[in-house]
Amino acid sequence: MASINMIRKASESDISSILEIYNQGIEDRIATLEEETKDYAYMKEWFERHQGRYRVVVAEQDGSVRGWASLNPYSNRRAYDGVADLSIYISRDHRGSGLGKQLLAEIETIAATNHFHKIVLFTFPFNRSGQGLYRKMGYREVGVFQKQGKLDGVFVDVMAMEKLLG
Repeated sequence: MASINMIRKASESDISSILEIYNQGIEDRIATLEEETKDYAYMKEWFERHQGRYRVVVAEQDGSVRGWASLNPYSNRRAYDGVADLSIYISRDHRGSGLGKQLLAEIETIAATNHFHKIVLFTFPFNRSGQGLYRKMGYREVGVFQKQGKLDGVFVDVMAMEKLLG
C-alpha cells in the first residue's frame, strides 16, 4: 500500500514528535548551530509561541509525524513585520523523500495568507541537499556570513537565502 502524506497545522499532541525530529537535526549537525538537545518543556514553550501569525505545520505519513516547518520572527523591529524566518526539519529516515517540498509549499501559502512578503532562511554552505530544495522552490542565495557562529567550538559559515512571495 502506498504511503499517504498529509501536511497539516501542528497540534499540541505533535510536540513530542517535533522535539524528536528537532533533536535529530541538532545531533546530526546539518541544520542548526544549536549543540544541546532540547527537552519537552523547551519545545512546548516554543510551540505556544507559534499559534498566531507564526505557525508550525507537520508532515504526517502513515499516521506519524515525519517532518515539520515553522515561520519564526526574523526581527522584533516593526520595519521587518513582513519578513518571516523559516525552519524546516525532516526525520532522518525520511530526508530526501519529498516531504520537505510539501512542507515548504504549505508554509509559503500560510506566510502569504498571514501578510508576509518574504521568507528568509539560514543554512550551512555544506548542506547541499537543503540548498537544492530551496533553489527548486525559488529561493536565492543572498550571501555567506563568514564565521557567523560556533558549532562544536569551531566558527562556521552560514548562508542566507530568501524568497519574495506573491
